[in-house]
Amino acid sequence: MNAESNDASTAEKTSNWNVPNALTTLRILAVPFFAWALLADGGDNPTLRWVSFAIFALAMITDKIDGDLARKHNLITDFGKIADPIADKAVTGMAFIGLSIVGDIWWWVTIIVLVREWSVTILRLSVLKKIVIAADQLGKIKTTVQAVALGGLLMPLPHGSAHGGAFGDALIWELLFYAFQVCLAVAVALTMWSGAQFFAGVWKQRASLRGGAE
Repeated sequence: MNAESNDASTAEKTSNWNVPNALTTLRILAVPFFAWALLADGGDNPTLRWVSFAIFALAMITDKIDGDLARKHNLITDFGKIADPIADKAVTGMAFIGLSIVGDIWWWVTIIVLVREWSVTILRLSVLKKIVIAADQLGKIKTTVQAVALGGLLMPLPHGSAHGGAFGDALIWELLFYAFQVCLAVAVALTMWSGAQFFAGVWKQRASLRGGAE
């Protein structure tokens, strides 16, 4: 009984007004500015493409920082559990959609990835109180590879006649663009693999809970 009281007391002391939640909120607020920088001038403005890259990079860095701070200082809150994955998916989702709009990522890739990402997020939030699926190593690798691929493709790198030659024609930068495309292909494969593992884990835990209830 005392242990339960202590746990409840600790939960009550964890305020939503903390640095990790502030960083999460900033990531959400940054999405419209990120979208504008990426889509302005049809995605053909090199300066704004660098701005979009900078916003995306800062969002990915703060995602790492707020998670580490929340765990280290026991600042995990219900708001953070809900808002953090939403912020992550909003930033990466806008990157996928924006890059498809400007022609740097195929739409079918964006659709497949976003369906997987949002279905996992919605399921994770819907079963949050009953089932806990911790982020595994594969999921972390997927997130890192995906961030590297998207970050690279946000940069104003030339490829063929895309963007009307606004990004120059240096071969080294064009090769780098295709290297990031390969990185994206790896990220897509990891996304689907980790998604399959997640759904399998949820199904297994639900089966265990039903068995325990019986």
